[in-house]
This record gives sequence, C-alpha cells and structure tokens, in this order.
Amino acid sequence: MHLLLEGWPLCVLTVIFGLLMGSFLNVVIHRTPISLDKKWRAECYDYLEITPPQDNSAHYSIVWPGSHCPSCETPIHAWQNIPVISYLILGGKCSSCKTAISIRYPIFEILTAAFTLLVVIKFGLGWQCLGALIFTWSLIALTGIDLDTQLLPDGICLPLLWLGLIANSFGAYTDIQSALWGAIVGYMSLWTVFWAFKLATGKEGMGFGDFKLLAALGAWMGWQSLPMIILVSSASGVLVAVLMMIFFAHDRRVPIAFGPYLALGGWLAFMYGPEISAAAPMLFPMG
Repeated sequence: MHLLLEGWPLCVLTVIFGLLMGSFLNVVIHRTPISLDKKWRAECYDYLEITPPQDNSAHYSIVWPGSHCPSCETPIHAWQNIPVISYLILGGKCSSCKTAISIRYPIFEILTAAFTLLVVIKFGLGWQCLGALIFTWSLIALTGIDLDTQLLPDGICLPLLWLGLIANSFGAYTDIQSALWGAIVGYMSLWTVFWAFKLATGKEGMGFGDFKLLAALGAWMGWQSLPMIILVSSASGVLVAVLMMIFFAHDRRVPIAFGPYLALGGWLAFMYGPEISAAAPMLFPMG
C-alpha cells in the first residue's frame, strides 16, 4: 500500500504512465509479428538465393515507419494517439477512411494502466517495482501477440527469462537456486507434455513458445510457483474454451492460444501467490 499512502497525485501519474505504456504495447503487439514475418521472408530469399521483390518497408520495425492507419496508411497525428481519449473522440474509426479501429486498443491501454497501478501499489517505488513492471508489460505484450498470431516471440520470451535469473541473482523475488530450477523445470514440464501428447495422438498440442514462457515464469518466481501457474492457467484456459464453444460455437478442432493463460496464471502467482495459497490451502500448500 506504499503508493496509496503517498496520495492520489502519484496514483494519477501512475495511471497516466500506464496508459501511455499500454499505447506503446499496442504498437509492439501489432508490429512485432509483421517485423518477424519480413525477417523470415528475407532469410528464405537469401537461403534460396532468390532476389527479393522491392519492398519499401524492408526495415519495418517497432519505431519505423511512423504511426499510420493499417488500412489507408494515413499518418496518425499526435492528438489521434492519446490513449483511450482519441479512440472515443474518433468514434472508434479512422479519421480518413472510416475503417473501424479494434476495441482491443483501448482495452489493452486500460488493462496496462490498471496492472501498472497494482504493481506499484504492491512493491512501492524502487528497483523491485521496476523489475515487476517489466515482467508485467512483457506478459501483456506476449498475450496480445499470441492472441493475434499464436506466436510467442523469442525476442521477448528469452530476455524475460534472463532478466528473471539476473534479478533473482540478487534475491529480488526468490533465491537464485529456485529461479534456476524454475526455468529448467518450467521448460521441461511442458516439453514433456508436448512430446507425450504428440506420441499419443500424432498432433502437436502446443508451441515451443509455451515452454519458453513457462521457463521465464519459473525464472522469476522459482520452481515452487509452477504448480500454481499450471493449474490456474489450465483451469482458465478450459473455462474460456468451454464458454467459447457454448456461446460462440467455437470449433474445438481449432487451436486456442495457451500463452495468454500462462501469462495470467504467472502474473497472478507473482502478485498474489500467498493470498491464493491461503484461499486454497489444499491445492497450494504454503511452505
């Protein structure tokens, strides 16, 4: 409760900063898969020794080109980039071509602001809080990317894993031995499930990115948190899948991204692990 004790001005500043970070994460979520696709295509052309077609966006990245409408490519002005407010002013449509803007953009901005505030309230201002914010923002970005493309990019998962180990080498959230074994057991547990399922059915039940994400979560929280993460993520994934089949006629043969549920289970365990253990002592015995 450190932040609340400092007063409401700091809370307001934290929310504003969280909204701005949410706007940036929307860019990361949208552009990272496109950038990866262009990189993979360039590597394929190079491997096959084929001259690639002219592409003015060959250097496409998170920061270049400037913000523009994906439909008509009209540049987006600064006043049209204000988190949530611009969406409301524009009526959820591009000012030029009137193409609908996904409601996901303001939703991710609001969620990022809310999660940022919760993290700062829990940890107070300091290095531990900064690490927790990086952890949270990374999970939000991975959630959005996986929902859109069913990809969990190594460019986010692997640095997240290493940052967890580095932070815990100083005992930030758990001891380094727990963090190291958390990374190892996190990866190997889903790797084992993947191959067992594939040998039994001939199908791939999940992607390799899920292994790396759970390894990263283990690196931040230690191996002791893995049962909680797996149970919470699996339960939430099954619940959502059932609701989608009942209310949206979702075809059960169509795969559902598991990364968002791992991210949710990991964030809840990171933030409220002791409280969850106290609420369900039979499932998550403490100590």
